[in-house]
Amino acid sequence: MSIRDTSGQDRQVSSSPARQRRPRLIAIGVGAALVLLAGWLVAGWVGGGRSVDASRLRIAEVTRGDLVRDIRADGRVIAANSPTLYAVAAGTVSLKVVAGDVVKQGQPLAEIDSPELRSLLAQEQASLASFEAEASRAGLDAQISRSQARKALEQAEIDQTAARRDLERNERAFAGGAVAQVDVARAQDQLKKAELGLAQARREYALQGQGAGLDTRNKRLLADRQRAVVTEVQRQVDALTLRAPFDGQVGQVQVAQRSNVADDAPILTVVDLTRFEVEIRVPESFARDLAIGMPAQLASGSGQPFPGEVSAVSPEVVNGEVTARLRFSDKQPPGLRQNQRLTARITLDTRQDVLQVARGPFVDQGGGHTAYVMEGSTAVRRPVRTGVSSLNAVEILEGLQPGDRVVVSGADQFGDAERIRISGE
Repeated sequence: MSIRDTSGQDRQVSSSPARQRRPRLIAIGVGAALVLLAGWLVAGWVGGGRSVDASRLRIAEVTRGDLVRDIRADGRVIAANSPTLYAVAAGTVSLKVVAGDVVKQGQPLAEIDSPELRSLLAQEQASLASFEAEASRAGLDAQISRSQARKALEQAEIDQTAARRDLERNERAFAGGAVAQVDVARAQDQLKKAELGLAQARREYALQGQGAGLDTRNKRLLADRQRAVVTEVQRQVDALTLRAPFDGQVGQVQVAQRSNVADDAPILTVVDLTRFEVEIRVPESFARDLAIGMPAQLASGSGQPFPGEVSAVSPEVVNGEVTARLRFSDKQPPGLRQNQRLTARITLDTRQDVLQVARGPFVDQGGGHTAYVMEGSTAVRRPVRTGVSSLNAVEILEGLQPGDRVVVSGADQFGDAERIRISGE
């Protein structure tokens, strides 16, 4: 007996067209994936040797609008008028007020006891009395000299009159034959002598008056000079009492009660509570645009702004900043205190309808001549030209269009690369 196999059950089946195409589709898909991978690698290679995460950058869009150039800064209130009172001479100080006292103009604040200055005043006053006595004596001597010269002049006039009468008498007598010719000649000589004496007396009277006047004037000038010295010393003695120059408040007291101070030593300060200014510090780059008289607005927190103007700009730069002072144009806010914080806003100018982008370090890094502009996920360095800038924006003159996206911060990570791929963008 024989065993049957399964050959009789086998049947040849031909492959279907769908099964024949499947390996071909798989191969095409793999090839396309390889092509895409190669393209991505090539794009990455073209886009740069490295990529930077977008979270480490700040990207801003170029827009068109009005660019307001202004300066905003926090400032502190300072007294516009706060003089320091100094000692005019060495001595012992007696304070009559303490720091914080409200004072009125002319009120005594401190007194300095200076025996040397008071002694000097007494000496100068004695010298003045001596000079005034000498001037008075010179005036009296001048009157005596003029009186004597006047007496001599009047005597000469009398002699001249007597000589003229004697000549007339001799001439009449000679005409009547009572006297000789020689008597007439003698009388004529006496008249000439009297006239010469009269002329000399007149000259001496004029000279004596001039000489006496010069001496009196010289003595009077010496007395006036000494009087000016006494006035100055008296002023210094009066200045030993330090008085408030205006209505205000005592600031810092720099000496202790009953202490000895040297000449020109600071004693205390007086603050004028009616005149305050605001001191601000602005970056050096904006200092060149500041000018005295520029309008400003001053406000405290969310309070109402008050108009002001720039009153002073420091000529020196300290730590990259310049100090400026602002004063209130109209009335200053009530209740201001020294060192109180205020916010200042100074408008430099306004440029209308300009291209602008947010300000960032890219302006300084590229010197205002280059910027990285986003093209898809790649940052491409592009030449640009910038104009003026404010605290928040910078003007774009050439190289960019509205809608362009610019890397305004973080471009220092790009080095000198022309193109950088930005991941996560």
